[in-house]
Amino acid sequence: MRRADRLFLLVNALRGRRRAVPARVLADDLGVSLRTVYRDVADLQLSGVPIEGEAGVGYVLRETAP
Repeated sequence: MRRADRLFLLVNALRGRRRAVPARVLADDLGVSLRTVYRDVADLQLSGVPIEGEAGVGYVLRETAP
Protein backbone atom coordinates (compact mmCIF):
# COMPACT_ATOMS: atom_id res chain seq x y z
CA MET A 1 0.00 0.00 0.00
CA ARG A 2 1.28 3.46 -0.85
CA ARG A 3 2.10 5.72 2.07
CA ALA A 4 -0.33 8.41 0.89
CA ASP A 5 -3.13 5.83 0.82
CA ARG A 6 -2.22 4.65 4.32
CA LEU A 7 -2.24 8.20 5.70
CA PHE A 8 -5.64 8.79 4.13
CA LEU A 9 -6.98 5.57 5.68
CA LEU A 10 -5.50 6.53 9.04
CA VAL A 11 -7.31 9.88 9.07
CA ASN A 12 -10.53 8.16 7.98
CA ALA A 13 -10.17 5.60 10.79
CA LEU A 14 -10.06 8.47 13.30
CA ARG A 15 -12.83 10.53 11.72
CA GLY A 16 -16.12 10.50 13.59
CA ARG A 17 -14.80 8.72 16.67
CA ARG A 18 -15.52 10.31 20.02
CA ARG A 19 -13.12 8.14 21.99
CA ALA A 20 -9.40 7.76 21.51
CA VAL A 21 -8.40 4.86 19.28
CA PRO A 22 -5.36 2.91 20.52
CA ALA A 23 -2.45 2.70 18.10
CA ARG A 24 -2.59 -1.10 18.27
CA VAL A 25 -6.15 -1.06 16.87
CA LEU A 26 -5.09 1.31 14.08
CA ALA A 27 -2.08 -0.88 13.28
CA ASP A 28 -4.24 -4.00 13.09
CA ASP A 29 -6.85 -2.26 10.92
CA LEU A 30 -4.23 -0.95 8.50
CA GLY A 31 -2.05 -4.07 8.54
CA VAL A 32 1.08 -2.21 9.62
CA SER A 33 3.37 -2.18 12.64
CA LEU A 34 2.78 -0.12 15.76
CA ARG A 35 5.90 1.88 14.96
CA THR A 36 4.49 2.78 11.54
CA VAL A 37 1.32 4.13 13.15
CA TYR A 38 3.34 6.25 15.59
CA ARG A 39 5.47 7.61 12.76
CA ASP A 40 2.48 8.30 10.51
CA VAL A 41 0.54 10.07 13.28
CA ALA A 42 3.57 12.24 14.09
CA ASP A 43 3.96 13.16 10.40
CA LEU A 44 0.27 14.01 10.09
CA GLN A 45 0.44 16.17 13.22
CA LEU A 46 3.44 18.03 11.82
CA SER A 47 1.49 18.58 8.61
CA GLY A 48 -1.28 20.31 10.54
CA VAL A 49 -3.82 17.50 10.82
CA PRO A 50 -5.56 18.04 14.19
CA ILE A 51 -4.80 14.66 15.77
CA GLU A 52 -4.58 14.64 19.55
CA GLY A 53 -3.30 11.90 21.80
CA GLU A 54 -0.13 10.03 22.55
CA ALA A 55 1.45 6.63 22.45
CA GLY A 56 -0.09 4.28 25.00
CA VAL A 57 -3.27 6.34 25.32
CA GLY A 58 -4.73 6.55 21.84
CA TYR A 59 -5.53 9.10 19.18
CA VAL A 60 -8.54 11.19 18.27
CA LEU A 61 -9.14 13.57 15.39
CA ARG A 62 -10.10 16.95 16.83
CA GLU A 63 -12.95 18.73 15.08
CA THR A 64 -12.07 22.04 13.51
CA ALA A 65 -14.23 25.12 13.27
CA PRO A 66 -15.78 25.80 9.84
